[in-house]
Amino acid sequence: MRPAAAPRRRSLPWGRWGLRATAILYLVVMIVLPLSAILSTGLQNGPRVFWKDITSPVAFAALRLTLTAALITTVINAVMGTLTAYVLVRYDFPGRRLLNALVDMPFSIPTLVTGVMLVVLYGPQRLLGAWLGSHGVRVIFATPGIVLALLLVTYPFVVRAVQPVLMDLEKDQEEAAYTIGASKWVTFYRIVLPAILPAVTTGSLLNFGRALGEFGSIVVVSGNIPRRTLTAAVYVYGQIESQNQHAASAMSILLLCISFLLLVLADLMQRRREAQREGF
Repeated sequence: MRPAAAPRRRSLPWGRWGLRATAILYLVVMIVLPLSAILSTGLQNGPRVFWKDITSPVAFAALRLTLTAALITTVINAVMGTLTAYVLVRYDFPGRRLLNALVDMPFSIPTLVTGVMLVVLYGPQRLLGAWLGSHGVRVIFATPGIVLALLLVTYPFVVRAVQPVLMDLEKDQEEAAYTIGASKWVTFYRIVLPAILPAVTTGSLLNFGRALGEFGSIVVVSGNIPRRTLTAAVYVYGQIESQNQHAASAMSILLLCISFLLLVLADLMQRRREAQREGF
């Protein structure tokens, strides 16, 4: 006598669609709704008022300072981050593991603490700050302090983007270049740099996007002087404090558009790099 067949289990609609619905609902609540709210607030009076809000003298100066400081930070970190990644991957020395762990410290330190550290180190009442001030270099409550804060906050981006690419890079071509008399700098420029350039570009774009929205450390070290040391993120906070939500939303929309464009470019660079890896 054949045993009775086991009853077929019926898949419930919740089991099939519940996980997707939960993820989509969370995405809508956490990202789509806030974006919709700020877009409607910033654009509700029309494009003319929006343009006036973002081109007012104080707003334009804040945006210009933010873009300038972010660009300077990105260029410096692109060079020093690549150098750091190269040293961590290619050389073995005492303290390398500690240095590798310290690279990620800016990710875990609150940005307000970063600003306080810089004030304690470079403040005009401190030894180093007073010495720099006596030589005509003012760091805190000036543009150099903003750049230093951004350098510290964004330091890991290029390092962590370049490091895995260097670890996967074969040394055969480098060794072949050494055998024909090429120096280390020539080998790096002709062989290593072209291979890691997409990763450097991706890390630099992420660095620039992070620098655009930095607030915690900047509000401590900059002094927030309009048209001099007021950045875009701090300007948005000041407009909220002044109950001027339209101007705050307008600047926020502009920063969001720039950041979104940078993320799209970084994603395209990442996909292109993965496609090149699969091709090889």
